[in-house]
Amino acid sequence: MVSQRCKMLVKAELFNLGLQYVVVDLGTVEILGNITTEQRTQLKDNLQVSGLELLDDKKSILIEKIKNVIIEMIHYSDEFPKANYSNYISEKLNYDYTYLANIFSEVNGITIQQFIISHKIERVKELLLYKELNLTEIAHRMHYSSVAHLSNQFKKVTGLSPTFYKKLQHKRLENLENV
Repeated sequence: MVSQRCKMLVKAELFNLGLQYVVVDLGTVEILGNITTEQRTQLKDNLQVSGLELLDDKKSILIEKIKNVIIEMIHYSDEFPKANYSNYISEKLNYDYTYLANIFSEVNGITIQQFIISHKIERVKELLLYKELNLTEIAHRMHYSSVAHLSNQFKKVTGLSPTFYKKLQHKRLENLENV
């Protein structure tokens, strides 16, 4: 899992800098004691080399937490929340959803709903290519009300029907294998 790998990288960097931590969670690190400016700069640089970013302002941190909750929910969980997404995100982060939605839109220029849809479509693409699920099973797994709803949203985002996308990608893979 990506989040476990990230946590391990952060813990290793903290250890290398001689920093003791209380908690290392996705988007949050609680350090025991004080951190010097030099240690902070070194930590930021080392994390950047690993593809991670040290965020300083509270809005950016909250945005990353929102994104992580959504990505975890869509890409790494087999079960979608029983409640609607807004309640799920709000409960996970202990903030009012309207507040989260406003900050997210202000910083990213898209709504949380648009972010969710784009990630759902990416996940559908993965399921179409690598899983042995049919479109009905994918629609059910991805919490769509129907195959038609999934197909319409997929076409709106990608410009292709799910079936055509799957054929196109399999054709590309065949061509790569024949090279």
